[in-house]
This record gives sequence, C-alpha cells and structure tokens, in this order.
Amino acid sequence: MLNRYPLWKYLLILLVLAVGLVYSLPNLFPADPAVQISPASGGENLSESQLERVQSALADADIPLKSTERGANSVLLRLDSASDQMRARGVVDGLLDDDHVVAVNLAESTPSWLRDLAASPMTLGLDLRGGVHFLLEVDMDAAVTQRLEVNASAMRETLRSERIRYRNTEIDGRTVSMDFMNAEDRDEAKSLISRDFPDFQYADAEADRGARLSMTLSDQAVDEIQDYAINQNLTTLRNRVNELGVAEPLVQRQGPNRIVVELPGVQDTAAAKRVVGATANLEFRLEARPDTPEQETETLQFRSSPRTAELMRDVIITGDSVSSATRSFDENGRPQVNIDLDGTGGTLMNRATRSNIGRNMAVVFIEHKTNDRTVMKDGKPEVVRDPYTERGIISLATIQSALGNSFRITGLDSPTEAAELSLLLRSGSLAAPIYFVQERTIGPSLGQDNIDRGILSVQIGLLLVVAFMLLRYKAFGLIANVALGVNLVLVIAAMSMLGATLTLPGIAGIVLTLGMAVDANVLIFERIREELRTGLSVQQAIHAGYERAFTSIVDANLTTLLVALILFSIGTGPVKGFAVTLSLGILTSMFTALMVTRAMVNLTVGGKPLKKLWI
Repeated sequence: MLNRYPLWKYLLILLVLAVGLVYSLPNLFPADPAVQISPASGGENLSESQLERVQSALADADIPLKSTERGANSVLLRLDSASDQMRARGVVDGLLDDDHVVAVNLAESTPSWLRDLAASPMTLGLDLRGGVHFLLEVDMDAAVTQRLEVNASAMRETLRSERIRYRNTEIDGRTVSMDFMNAEDRDEAKSLISRDFPDFQYADAEADRGARLSMTLSDQAVDEIQDYAINQNLTTLRNRVNELGVAEPLVQRQGPNRIVVELPGVQDTAAAKRVVGATANLEFRLEARPDTPEQETETLQFRSSPRTAELMRDVIITGDSVSSATRSFDENGRPQVNIDLDGTGGTLMNRATRSNIGRNMAVVFIEHKTNDRTVMKDGKPEVVRDPYTERGIISLATIQSALGNSFRITGLDSPTEAAELSLLLRSGSLAAPIYFVQERTIGPSLGQDNIDRGILSVQIGLLLVVAFMLLRYKAFGLIANVALGVNLVLVIAAMSMLGATLTLPGIAGIVLTLGMAVDANVLIFERIREELRTGLSVQQAIHAGYERAFTSIVDANLTTLLVALILFSIGTGPVKGFAVTLSLGILTSMFTALMVTRAMVNLTVGGKPLKKLWI
C-alpha cells in the first residue's frame, strides 16, 4: 500500500526523538555563576573552619549564597548573578592564603537524573560566556639560541673531561664557535664532539691566535627545535591553565609560531596574563673557584640585594627537571619552595653535589622580557620588540651533603612569589619565550547579551519560517513546522552529546539550518503539487513527490556538507563553530525532511481515499 511505513521505521523515529529530547533537556537549566576553591597543588581541600570563615565573610559583604557544594578536591560556591560572582571572588581571594586557587566558574544545574544519563548542556564559547582571549607568539630564534647554549655547555664539559684546552665560546645565530691553541687540538675536539652532536655542520676557520672550530645547526635540526618549542609551550600553557582552575579552556596552535589561549569565565585579566605569559625558569649553578678561567664564569647580582657572586657558566640542571614543586614556610616563617626532581635531574644533581661538598651552589632565577617601542614603517606605526633576559640569584647556599631528588629553595621575597614560582615549575618551563600579540576581554554581561541576541535571532527566524510554511502549504506546512521544531531539538541534542562548543557564529549556523531544513520540504511539497496537476491521485502524488525530490535534496545537502567539512578542517575558532552547527544541521534536516515529515504524512493521510489535498 502506498504511503505506509513498516513498524520498525516508526520505532526508529520515536527512538531518535526520545534520545534527542532527553539530551537537549539540560540546556533548559542554565548554569549558575560560581566561585571554585581548590588546593594549589598536592595540598588539602578547604577545611570546615575555613569554609565557615568564607561563608561569614560573604554574608558580611551582603553577597547571598545560593548553595555550597564540597567535592573531593574543591569547594563550589553557587551564586545568583555574575555581579555577585565577581564580588565573591574578590572577597574569597583576599581571605584565603596562596595554598588555594580561587577561580570563577559556571556550575551546571542539570538535574541528577539527567546527569546519570551523561546528559549535559552545550559548552558555551568565549563570546557567549565571557572571559579573556590571548594571542601569543613564540620567539623561534630564542628557542634555537637556548638549545645552542645547552649544547655549548655540554661540549665544554666533554672537552674538559678529555683534557682538551679551548678558549672562547661564541654563539652567533645558529652557529657555535670555539677557539683552540692549535689545529691539532681543534681536530681532536672536532672528532670528539661530532660523535655526540651529529646535527651540526662542522667547518674549520682561522682565528687571531690558534685555530677556530665553527659548528652550525642544519636546517632540519632548526626545524625540529622550533617544532619542539611550540609543542612544549602548548603543553606548558595547558598545564598552567589547568592550575588556574578554569572550566573548558582553549589552548591551541595557530599558524607556525602562534598560540591562542581562551579562558572562558575569567575576568581577572592581570592575574591570568601574569601566569600564562610568565617565562620564568631556574638554573642551578656552582659558585666559581678563584682559579676558574674567566671565560667559564659569569657575574650575577642577587635579586633582593645589590651584592654579586661569581658563578660557573655551566648549568647543573634547569627547571625542566622539576617534577613537582610546592610552597611552604621554613622554621623561621620565611617562604620556600619544596622541589622534587625527575630521575635524570636527581642523578645530575647528586653527581654535581657529592663531589663539591663545602662549595656554594646558587639558584638563578631567569626571566625573558621585552622592551616594546613604536617605530614608523612605510608611514605606519609598528611595534618592535627588543628581547632581553634578566638573571638574578635567589639563594647561594653551601652544599652540606650530596643532594638527591628532593630539596628546597629559600631566599624568596614573599609568599606570593613562592606560590607563583612553584606553579610555574609544576607546570613546566617554556621551551622558548612568548610574547602577547593580542589581548581581548569579554565581560559576563556582554556574553549574556550575546546569548540573548542569539536566542532572539533564532526565535525571529523560526517564526518567519513557520508563518511562511503555514500560509503557503496549509496543513502540510504545519507538518513541516513540527519537523522544524524536531530538527532544532536534534541539533541541540547532537551538540550537547558531542561536547561541541556553541559560539556566535554557531548560532548563525543554527539560523541558517532553520532555512535549509524547510528548503527540503519546499522541494517535496512543490513536487507533490506538480504531480497533482498532472492528474495523479492524492496518494500517488504524495509518493511521487517524496521519491522524485529525494535525489535533489541529497545532492544539495551533500555539497553543502562538503563545504562545511572543508571550513571545519582549515578554519579556526569562529569558522569551526559555524561549520559544526551547519554540518549537524544538514544531517538532522535531511532526517526530519525525508523521514519525520513522511512518517507524519503517512500517519495522517496515508492510505486514505482523499479527493483533495490541502497543500
């Protein structure tokens, strides 16, 4: 019989609709503005007495609490509004010490029975939730220079162990140069070094006195160093952002040497910028002996005083070897950082200290900075960055015994400095300096305004389409409008299930989907009209309309889907958001136009002896 579905098709449609309804429901429960309190690292969760102090301080500040939830590793304070959230964050942050991370957040209010089904609302992007956006640029030249400095230090140690005398070590671009007393020493050094450092191209050169060996990194080695630098920086920045306690952060590569960092819900730009952009690292060096050659030493100043110390240029270990770092206080109440090293770092530290007991060892704090100046280029102002590095001694202590994998750093100025240093060491050091190219802040009120305007645009688009379909196709227009509502529910459910992020361009994709969803129905209904005009019966016209419009609908939607997939694969940020909603909308609209409306038509008019069709 024409226009009848088998039972399994009706059951399949009902199953899809039920799943779509369940997984779209969490979006009806908006997230609550919240303040999240979690231990900085390896510490204990907020105690009951501390929580009572927090609640009392919020009450004194006339900030009402919606609820308080204690988790395994955090405490969540739910509030009524975004303005209360920011005020509460300031109160709590000023009350607690640096052992706790206080971060603004959005807490789900989805009922427990939906959470048990793994149903959660769509993730909102930065433009809808508010927060900060940073565009960072990695200094690739500095990455190469830092690697050359490490290699030069290892080369000097190798030469000293083999008792080969050398003089100066110079680094220029991607080339390391060493001077030797004569050509025989140079050739012996070249043979020795080339075995351990195959990435260099070696060349002999004449020096003012003696012989010179020039070692230049190959192009392949430079590319590998730069690729490692940006990947390591990505990992480090993700670790730092996780330490901030931000929900749904975005840290991704953009182009050959840039990184995008988006922190939804964060409004304290200064604190986020200080942690994300910090380039601090540590070096552990021995103090130079009086008879150490001048070219092997470096004079550095203490950070807290004008006095200086003569240190060895060779580095025992850097902050890269730190596996864990926590802040605490010594027996005199001064801040300190407790350090745990990885296996390699512990071995190197033990080897250096066991043979130098009684000698001083310095902890050097290194920070890469820039002086930005504006110059005119081709009649337009352009910012030029002059990078420089600050090195200062944190502490200089006598080695009492051989050190292993655990020890402590003292001599820090404040608990805040100790907390930030431990955070940076835990998250890992940057493989190359990074600079802020762009900084943008979106307030929570603006984000809510974007949501309201986006919802309004969807409502207006939906009402216009509904009105057009009712006026044009009457009863069949009503069927198309019901399918349109189903399509919207399925798009929202799919985005929620996939964990896709909804952005303003994504809302634009949903609005476009509404038009495309009825476009297929327009093709079908117009085809049915044509078949009726040729003299076919009502049932034959309905059957022919759906069958003959099928190919056109599939072709049109597949080509649009192909474009959406290309946009997703090569686009970034907003373009991806648009492509995701557009792709999902195409798939759901084909399902609703070809199956849902056909099922509704079959149930209402299928198989009935109708003489006239209201279309």
